Amino acid sequence: MSILVSIEDLLSGNVVEGTRMEFKKGWNPKPIMRSVCAFANDFENEGSGYIIVGVDEVDGKPIRPVFGFPPNDLEAVEKKLIGLCNLMQPHYMPRTSLEAIDGKHVLVIWITAGSNRPYKVPDDVLAKHKTYNYRIRFNSNSIVPNPEQEAELLQLTAKIPFDDRVNTQASVNDMSSSLMREHLEKTKSRLLEESNKMTVEELAEKMNLSQGANEHLFPKNVGLLMFSNHPEKYFKGVQIDVVEFPNGVAGKEFTEKIFQGAIQKQLVDALSYIKTNVIKEKVIKHPDKEASDRVFNYPFNAIEEALSNAVYHRNYELQDPIEVRILPDAIEIISYNGADPSLKQEDFDKGIVRARRYRNRRIGEFLKELRLTEGRGTGIPTIVKALKDNGSGSPTFDTNEPQRTHFLIEIPIHPEFDDQENDQVTDQVTDQVTDQANKLTKEQIEVLNFTLKPQKRKEILEECLGLSNQTKNFSTHIEPLVVLNLIELTIPDKPTSQNQKYVTTNIGKSVLASIKNRDKNDEVTN
Repeated sequence: MSILVSIEDLLSGNVVEGTRMEFKKGWNPKPIMRSVCAFANDFENEGSGYIIVGVDEVDGKPIRPVFGFPPNDLEAVEKKLIGLCNLMQPHYMPRTSLEAIDGKHVLVIWITAGSNRPYKVPDDVLAKHKTYNYRIRFNSNSIVPNPEQEAELLQLTAKIPFDDRVNTQASVNDMSSSLMREHLEKTKSRLLEESNKMTVEELAEKMNLSQGANEHLFPKNVGLLMFSNHPEKYFKGVQIDVVEFPNGVAGKEFTEKIFQGAIQKQLVDALSYIKTNVIKEKVIKHPDKEASDRVFNYPFNAIEEALSNAVYHRNYELQDPIEVRILPDAIEIISYNGADPSLKQEDFDKGIVRARRYRNRRIGEFLKELRLTEGRGTGIPTIVKALKDNGSGSPTFDTNEPQRTHFLIEIPIHPEFDDQENDQVTDQVTDQVTDQANKLTKEQIEVLNFTLKPQKRKEILEECLGLSNQTKNFSTHIEPLVVLNLIELTIPDKPTSQNQKYVTTNIGKSVLASIKNRDKNDEVTN
């Protein structure tokens, strides 16, 4: 059976991370079975592992051209593999594929994450007296877990990620053969040609999208999410909402575009819409040099990575859609129910983020195969670098601690575009700004400065003003700013939401600028 990606892409390391691959120059059952066990345990929910026999390596990188695996040995090795896998506790059987590359053949052993973990395997499968141990992956090695790791592995027994669980409320025939074949075509898998005469049930089994006996065969959630035309029938709220607020979230005007269908199609269509309707380019000429600079209001690759990560990491058990809010000075991408507990806000603030365990291992695999998301732990650095290269400001990552009900990425507009917008706003409201600036209390000015970044009511009253979180204090110091459109709600359609925050509007920023200029003039006069 063929693997789901081309062997060339697999060896390149661009689709599957090096930690999920192991190269063997020849068939060596002792280390191979230890690695089969480790990949099947999938300790960090990374997804499938691959052992490629017939490829030598240096420092984890394959040597090309490959050494090769004798095709005539395939049948004998597969028979031996069946016997060796019977030694695993509980029984586990990987999938094998003979792939052609560099004018030779290699044997690919595809180890999908096991549904009956944890697994044990003999340290030496060929020894007469066998000693069994659990195995897990640590970096690029298959090791015996220490006591703490073993305890954690045992706790994972019943914790199969949601996307890899069987859905007994649906049928395998609810998946689309054409969508599955479309994926195989994009990943250049040899399975595409083999699937010509396959039924939906047969193809789903080959792609590891179903589970059970023939008479009780059910689809996995990932199959319904990615390879059914209407996943919303099985998972409410599975969509991407792109909402544009030309006057901010407190404004009455907004346009909304909803993307449904298979989640990878939602992602591609939403990105295409944003690229066509939102992304703008500006050429900046300099009097002292010939070359001009080209900048974008938002670098597309930052938006692409942020939205892809939202699709990858969201909780599909919840009914909240992914939200993309296009504001006058930023784009916000919100996914529910937030970042993994192992990721701390301080890690995002430092720009050093590495997930301990992934929520949707199969969705991540498929998105990487389609090159719609980066490899392990590279998403945040990709966003930061894209903004820096474009000359934009730094992104904001909000984990919504301690509730962790959502995760928000805010991508600021490039200053060249922000200044233009601010100039237009300032021209329209100069008199209003001056008048409001003169009427604000000292406390209200402090609030305006404090909410330049989104803040909760409790944080504004207690941390900024040193007051108790009471209705009277809210009515005196916060509510008037909302009425004057100097601050706005981050979730305007749900005023009483526990995740509600307040943020300074463009007019509010203009008021602060007016106050700053007024204070400077007063200092000069005095």
